[in-house]
Amino acid sequence: MRLTIPALRNGILKFSSHGLLFTSLLLSPASLAAQETASKSNPGQVAKQLRFDNEPALNEAQQPLEIQPTSRASARVIQEPASVAPVVTTFEVVPETQPIVPPVVSPEPSSLNSVSGQESSTGMSAGWNLADLESLAFANNPSISRAAARVEAARGNQLQVGLRPNPIVGYEGQQLGSGGRAEQQGIGLSQEIVRGGKLQLNRAVATQEVVRAEQELAIEQLRVQTDVRIAFYNVLLAQERLALANKLVELSQQGATAVDTLLRIKEANRADVLQAQLEVENAAIVVQAAENRLAAAWSELASVVGDANLVRSQLTGDSFGAPQDFSWEQVLGTLRAASPEVAAALAEVCRARFALERAQVEPIPNVTIQGLVNVIDNGINGDPDGGLAVSIPLPVNNRNQGAIRQTRNELLAAEKAVEQLELALQNRLATVFERYSNARFQVDRYRSNILPAAEETLAVARKLYEAGESNYLALLTAQRSYFQVNLSYLESVLALRTAESEIDGFLLSGSLSSGR
Repeated sequence: MRLTIPALRNGILKFSSHGLLFTSLLLSPASLAAQETASKSNPGQVAKQLRFDNEPALNEAQQPLEIQPTSRASARVIQEPASVAPVVTTFEVVPETQPIVPPVVSPEPSSLNSVSGQESSTGMSAGWNLADLESLAFANNPSISRAAARVEAARGNQLQVGLRPNPIVGYEGQQLGSGGRAEQQGIGLSQEIVRGGKLQLNRAVATQEVVRAEQELAIEQLRVQTDVRIAFYNVLLAQERLALANKLVELSQQGATAVDTLLRIKEANRADVLQAQLEVENAAIVVQAAENRLAAAWSELASVVGDANLVRSQLTGDSFGAPQDFSWEQVLGTLRAASPEVAAALAEVCRARFALERAQVEPIPNVTIQGLVNVIDNGINGDPDGGLAVSIPLPVNNRNQGAIRQTRNELLAAEKAVEQLELALQNRLATVFERYSNARFQVDRYRSNILPAAEETLAVARKLYEAGESNYLALLTAQRSYFQVNLSYLESVLALRTAESEIDGFLLSGSLSSGR
């Protein structure tokens, strides 16, 4: 996989992996920052452009989210001023086009890198690939469904808080015990008129809560994507480790057979035979440990996919491809410009700004109008009459001072949270990028120098031992070195793929352990 970034400052994040497309329409950090600037300079104008009706119908953005196996949950940005409309760009992960570099793991034709649909050395037929598992995870992982439900909840709140108060109608009767001489019976109607743009500002605050919920949905999608990829490579390399352990058993048995042959012709001693038997037993322990690791890795994969009963099969994929080419400046710039964590934090800043303005207009009193029509008024010969009352509260004692102070400091806290998050992203990236750099260097060295040397050493040691020119200890040392080198190589490949997955996923992982 290679990371391409045609543009990341505004708009939509678009993910593509192994031919399977996942899309999520998001408000980018740059767009949110522009909105924040516009709302700061003229917040009332931004609020007035929000859709407001007495009984607004659900638009396309307010329809329930559906998590489909082949697509991300779509979340549309609520209508914004034309001056800050987001520009659609893409962020795409495209299939790797560089040639695959096969690993060197055996002096004979290797079976470790087999990814065909044929029966493998682990006894499992070919099955899931990465694209299938990602699709399954987006459909089943509960963290995505949970975040999608929160988006819908925020949209429901957005609809509710902008609705006008209902009118009140009632019956009024007076002097009903006067024997019909002075009775008054009428119908009353009252309506509260909300002033100061409070409902529009309510809708503006709720709109930013929707945007923040959409970004949190994107965060969960990236967490799931990263978890699936890490678990996928864990299983792939556990399969390779098991194949390597089986190869060690084969080499140990070959060594034991050779020692028995040499013992019969008096070219070996009893100590060599015992040592060979110990190596066979040790190899059996290594195989059992590799099988246990594969079973655990598969359980982890089934968990993040969201299907505890996922049928175990031989995964198909390539964990030995060329490393992705990342630079510190490029990755850090991408995080700051396109991370949904930053977008969510900026949405919170915009929400806090609108909340402050909403608190400031709260002292503007609403007007309540009450009307009464006396259908029967026996006090004036039964002719109908009416009455009218207009009331308005006086903001003398309560001018919403406490709420204004609260929201002003919440805005300050939200702005500082953005700064804190940018520093936290750099801090998190430092650790991940260090692991990526170390693992990439190690993988390159293993492929270019160490693996060929270990392979040649084992081949030479075997020929010398078979020719009677070296003892069994030299062969055993070469065999152990060969196994350890290949095992360390697999660990380096796993560390590389894990770091690459975390960088591709904006450093987001832990979809099941997150308590949000």
